[in-house]
Amino acid sequence: MTNNPKTPSRFRSRSDAKTPLTPSFISSFNAISLSPRKQFSGVSHPADLSNPFLARSRPSSPVKRTTSGTTVSSSTGFTHGGVIRKGGVESRLEVVSHDYHPPQANKTTRPELKRSRSTPCTRERTVSHSSSHGDRFITTREDDAAPAALSSTATANLASTATSSPGHTARLANATGVPLNRRVLAYHEPPPASSNATFLTTQRNLARPLYTRADLPSSNGTFKDKSRKVPTTPERVLDAPGMVDDFYLNLVAWSALNTVGVALGESTYLWNADTGIVSHLSDAPEGTYVASVDFSNDGAYLGIGLGTGAIELWDAGTSQRLRTMQAAGDTGGQCASLAWCAHVLTSGHSSGMIHHHDVRVPRHLVATLEGHAGEVCGLRWSSGGEVLASGGNDNVVNLWDGRGGDVGATTRGAPKWTKRNHTAAVKALAFAPWAPLLASGGGTSDTCIHIWNITTGARLHTYQTGAQVTGVHWARDRKELVSTHGFPGNAVSGWAYPPPSGSSGSRTAAATGPVSSAKIFEIRDAHDARVLFSALSPNGEVLVTGAGDENLKFWRIWEAKEVKKKSKAKEEGSAGRGILSIR
Repeated sequence: MTNNPKTPSRFRSRSDAKTPLTPSFISSFNAISLSPRKQFSGVSHPADLSNPFLARSRPSSPVKRTTSGTTVSSSTGFTHGGVIRKGGVESRLEVVSHDYHPPQANKTTRPELKRSRSTPCTRERTVSHSSSHGDRFITTREDDAAPAALSSTATANLASTATSSPGHTARLANATGVPLNRRVLAYHEPPPASSNATFLTTQRNLARPLYTRADLPSSNGTFKDKSRKVPTTPERVLDAPGMVDDFYLNLVAWSALNTVGVALGESTYLWNADTGIVSHLSDAPEGTYVASVDFSNDGAYLGIGLGTGAIELWDAGTSQRLRTMQAAGDTGGQCASLAWCAHVLTSGHSSGMIHHHDVRVPRHLVATLEGHAGEVCGLRWSSGGEVLASGGNDNVVNLWDGRGGDVGATTRGAPKWTKRNHTAAVKALAFAPWAPLLASGGGTSDTCIHIWNITTGARLHTYQTGAQVTGVHWARDRKELVSTHGFPGNAVSGWAYPPPSGSSGSRTAAATGPVSSAKIFEIRDAHDARVLFSALSPNGEVLVTGAGDENLKFWRIWEAKEVKKKSKAKEEGSAGRGILSIR
């Protein structure tokens, strides 16, 4: 037996000492398998039992693992055996050293990962499981929005992130089941555009909360311009018992002599605004009623239209009836509207006829205009008498030429132009005193105020009021107009002209809502009933309104420019204010 030298102590820590091995140990080393280990349930490697000094290698760290499931093969390392003799006893030492090489991802198979009890499960949730338990708080999902397993490439990218542990990031992504390259939330499609119907759009705008509206009311309930304020309480209130609540009648007029004429049932009264004296003028014949009143241009005469179609002419100064006029062929309905032009009194009747009466001559009927299929409830002459505007229950606005032509009882006129843009009865008519403009307002199903160029007949602007238009009046020295309304609101509103671009009064306004409102002010609930009758004072500052609540109210809408410069004390002491308190 050959005496082998002992292994030097400085080489004992390594297994590369070139010491020959005995046959018994060689057979033991040959029994060690160098192939990759396989998992056996409850059975260890045979070499572990036969070699108590064999160092078992630790399982690879989960950080080193990849989602492909491949393990590190032990065939990539080196195994060297060596014999250590100490004290005559042979000992066997096995030292395994190898470098770590990341395995290549297997794209065809994905074996099951081996994990310990302390390692959380990284198996991804399946598509069927995710689709069956969707997020119930998200209203809509895409069809392909079911959480899918992260691919090996995505996991490799997550593992390469330096901000967190790759294994933790991969397990967190797999546990949530939500891919990072998709949106978590899915929203509904935008709502459809609002209806183009003007009436529905206006009603929808009125129903919006106050904080979402473009024009907010003040604390006292009025909309106002920053440059001036409009009082929301009337200056004067008069009792008007017996006032008829009828949209088609015209029962209030204000003369150039500062006298207000009002019809209450069968009687007509005059109220002097300078003195505050109320006088009874006339009573209608038995079996009829007063349907309309209007003063002449100079304020000296008052025309009264009756329910029988007849017209009475009264002297307002002496309270005497001068004459009664009635067309021979038109006795079938009431005279609901009257308008003066110098010595010609024009009357509109329920038959659709319009008659010109010359009050100076015995044969008063000088012309008849036929252009309406329904009752004529609105009449207005221009300031110079060039044209006449008429509105009827047939939703039509006609403009008539009042200059020249033959005059006689059989004369028939044709309108200069006809407009059918309104969808309800047209009662409110007014000519602008500073421009060739005509304003016309429609009833409940229309709620619009159209502005027309009387020269060309073009429609320039449209105001969406949202309520029945019963009257309209232009300002004398401002580019503004005021309108009175019935249901809903019973309001008195002021409008700027021309309306701002994109507002409710502009023809280019979008359906989504106004950019800036054309409304300057609004006095809501001006009366307890529909504001059916209105008239403007001679100086154009005060508006009188009448309603079915049997009240006449006087509103100071505009202030004259020269009056605005005076002090408040001088205004209170001035005797020319015109309206006296009666309550």
